[in-house]
Amino acid sequence: MDEHEHTGKDEPATKPAHNEVAKKAYAIYLKEGRPEGHAEQNWVEAEAQLQPVGSDHPVQQPEGNAWHSQSGEEVLAQLGSASTGLSSAEVARRLAADGPNELKEGKPISLLHMFLAQFNSLIIWILIAAAVISGLLGERIDAIAILTIVILNAVIGFYQEFKAEKSIAALKQMTSPHATVRRDGQVTSIPAAGVVAGDILALEAGDLIAADARLLEAASLKCIESALTGESQGVTKTPDTLEQRDVPLGDRENMVFMGTSVAAGTGQAVVVATAMNTELGRIAGLIEEAGTEGGTPLQKKLDSFGHVLVWATLGIVALLFGLGLLRGVPPFELFMTSVSLAVAAVPEGLPAVVTVALALGVLRMSRRRALVRKLPAVEALGSTTVICTDKTGTLTVGQMTVRTLYVAGQHYDVAGEGYGPDGDVRVEGKKVEAPQAAPLLELATLLLGCNNAHLVQEEGTWNVIGDPTEGALLAAGAKAGGSRERIEQDMPKQHELPFDSDRKRSTVIRTMPEGTLRAFINGAPDVLLARCTKLYTDTGVRPMTDEDRQTLAAQNDAMAQQALRVLGSAYRDLDKASSVDLTAEAVERDLVFVGLSGMYDPPRQEAKEAVEKCRAAGIRIVMITGDHPQTAMAIARELGIASGEDAALAGPELDTLSDDALRQRAPNVAVYARVTAEHKLRIIRAWKANEAVVAMTGDGVNDAPAIKGADIGIAMGKSGTEVTKQASDMIITDDNFASIVAAVEEGRGIYDNIRKTLQYLLAGNTGELLLMTICVVIGLPTPLLPIHLLWINLVTDGVPALCLATDPIDPDVMTRRPRRRSERITDRGFLGTMVLTGCLTAGVAFAVYLYGLQTGTEEMARTQAFAVLVFAELLRAFGARSETKPVWRISLFTNINLALVVSVSFGLQVWSHHNATLGRFLKTSFLSLSDCFLLLAVGTIPLVILEMVKVVRHSWQPRKVEP
Repeated sequence: MDEHEHTGKDEPATKPAHNEVAKKAYAIYLKEGRPEGHAEQNWVEAEAQLQPVGSDHPVQQPEGNAWHSQSGEEVLAQLGSASTGLSSAEVARRLAADGPNELKEGKPISLLHMFLAQFNSLIIWILIAAAVISGLLGERIDAIAILTIVILNAVIGFYQEFKAEKSIAALKQMTSPHATVRRDGQVTSIPAAGVVAGDILALEAGDLIAADARLLEAASLKCIESALTGESQGVTKTPDTLEQRDVPLGDRENMVFMGTSVAAGTGQAVVVATAMNTELGRIAGLIEEAGTEGGTPLQKKLDSFGHVLVWATLGIVALLFGLGLLRGVPPFELFMTSVSLAVAAVPEGLPAVVTVALALGVLRMSRRRALVRKLPAVEALGSTTVICTDKTGTLTVGQMTVRTLYVAGQHYDVAGEGYGPDGDVRVEGKKVEAPQAAPLLELATLLLGCNNAHLVQEEGTWNVIGDPTEGALLAAGAKAGGSRERIEQDMPKQHELPFDSDRKRSTVIRTMPEGTLRAFINGAPDVLLARCTKLYTDTGVRPMTDEDRQTLAAQNDAMAQQALRVLGSAYRDLDKASSVDLTAEAVERDLVFVGLSGMYDPPRQEAKEAVEKCRAAGIRIVMITGDHPQTAMAIARELGIASGEDAALAGPELDTLSDDALRQRAPNVAVYARVTAEHKLRIIRAWKANEAVVAMTGDGVNDAPAIKGADIGIAMGKSGTEVTKQASDMIITDDNFASIVAAVEEGRGIYDNIRKTLQYLLAGNTGELLLMTICVVIGLPTPLLPIHLLWINLVTDGVPALCLATDPIDPDVMTRRPRRRSERITDRGFLGTMVLTGCLTAGVAFAVYLYGLQTGTEEMARTQAFAVLVFAELLRAFGARSETKPVWRISLFTNINLALVVSVSFGLQVWSHHNATLGRFLKTSFLSLSDCFLLLAVGTIPLVILEMVKVVRHSWQPRKVEP
């Protein structure tokens, strides 16, 4: 920590220098209980005693954080500590130098800043400028209408993002509030913020670990490190020195980490890193770093479009203003005309339409179990080209499941997933018959009898209390016909030898119904085989031969090659003499080997279909996991993510690649294994450097930086940590990969709706601009007033556009290739249709205006041009629903709201020509019903021509697939 980051209760405005802080902290610790304000009394004494320390911390960090590769004695020596702990004076020095053991908080989120951020769009500022100019020119109605649209857009966006980013604060909640340490030779409990490097932590079951530490002692110690590695299995810990320096985080068995928890056993460890120097602190820093990356594809495309719109509008206005001056038109009249042209060019309804389309998309996604936290993320998901996903709990069930049993020379298949009772045990697809049931029950009794886990049903879901592996054995034992209740009743537990990493087995001794003792033993198959002298068969127990050992070893290897975690089961009947000495060495010998259990975290049934759907949609799936490469590849092949020739890229190998090398290799890697939080963020950035739109899914704290750095971050709602949810753009409520694919489909549909809505609005604006420009160039009076343009843009175009934004999703949307990151929202086809539509509507309106000037007054001609333009725009809304299908192939009832809005808008327009008040507001003249219907007929011309163009275009060439 920087020396200027240390704070105290009575911190002065100018923060003290490092040595002053150290003196003050030492004085506080030296005079226990003395208030901080009196610490200056010991100034001289503190200065004298602190002089040798200077500004350098005594701890020397080993290169590459390789504490695991050094012995406990070497670590203690480097840290200047001892097994009895630090002295209070030394703690004071280190606390002053390094600061408290707390994660650095980011700046608090200001609600005002969040609201003002909604205006960070060029189009929004164009509208604000138009409103200001309209107000200065006395057009108050125009100004109020535009500002109302802008403010409503900001309010909707603000509401959606109200509960925004608090990732670092959530990380702080994961850290331990207290820690048990050895200081001055005594064990004491202190606030976790007071832990320093060199402190000796005393660990026991249930503890939340306060800092990163190197184990000195461990007795049956197991830690749950899912927050850092993403893997739910308990990790067995040992104080033994690891030979390799480059060891993945999940394999550092002699280290414990801040924010993880102790599941079982006890231990003693020396703290090697605190605060932001811990693995959790590094993740906090990565989250902060990842959060500075750019916006979503839609945000960037709309900003780019805004720039083009500004320069195009300014260019046209400047050109026409110059032409007017050359022709002697008064400057004020030219200025008013220029304002009208600017209003005609800017699609005032666009921000509201985009925001409403995204907000309604949020509602539709929530019905498909996807909760969106940030509006632009909706479209970003629809343009996703790569989904980087965690394995455990997302592609897989997230619960260990026994898949196969082997006993008495027979394989048994276990059906069902997770810890629930659904499923049964079968032999070659058939139900187990009586002769096979007895051996199966023998194995089931061992699985249930040597087990401390409990299965509970919560809200319809079965969960394990205790070790996940033992939970899987419980479920399998019950399916195999065993009864936990009967075992506890008929065979009460007498003694237990817990699992530890040296023995690699656990033992429970029970009293059998006949009064004898029997040891139930589960453990690593190779270790158990070495201690077995007999074999259980379907005809009874017999001595074990070398051939038996080879057969069992081959069965174990075959299961392991299928990425199954294999556990062996054995027992031993104890005589009266051995019952006195119930040590592991005395009990766990001369065993009877019974069988093998192969388990794994199975893929979700619906995940394979979802992966296939992504492949059809041109979306690449990349698995990123903390699990072992063999296990990851087995799941990836089963789901269709990887082929038989593919290989996983492991964390240590990834460390050897530069960012550029990783960028080049990323497109060819489908599975990453044994990776850390930093690795995941690098993988995301490598794909983004390849112009991919990347979605990242995960649930652990180790996923949070990558989720934050991705174009679209997706957290798991059930298993996800609060940190991950706060860093995400979207939360999947059922932790199911299939729901992510459903959200992609919704996102693509929303993008299509935004694109066609944008085209509808811009084509209308193009028609208005062409009409105004032609009349100004040839010297005719202005055909439309600013109020006419505003009415068309906000009411005639804007309201139907909102209905277009809610159009049902095209059923073929997931058969198209995803868009490139560099692809513009206004591509060549978009612009061609926009210009053609603008020319048609402008041509119809110009012809009517010209006819009106020749046969009547300027006001009547302007009214007729206004009316025909409104009618043409309203009718064109039906054709805008599809870029490929003609209007008669699209059911009117699939978007009934559009039909109602167009009908009401027709009525309003006709009424405006018969109602004096509305006529004065819109500055229009009276039109008879016959004239209105005649103009309506003329207004159908653009729609008819555009629909015929669709038919001709798609009869000459096959349907284009998006690249």
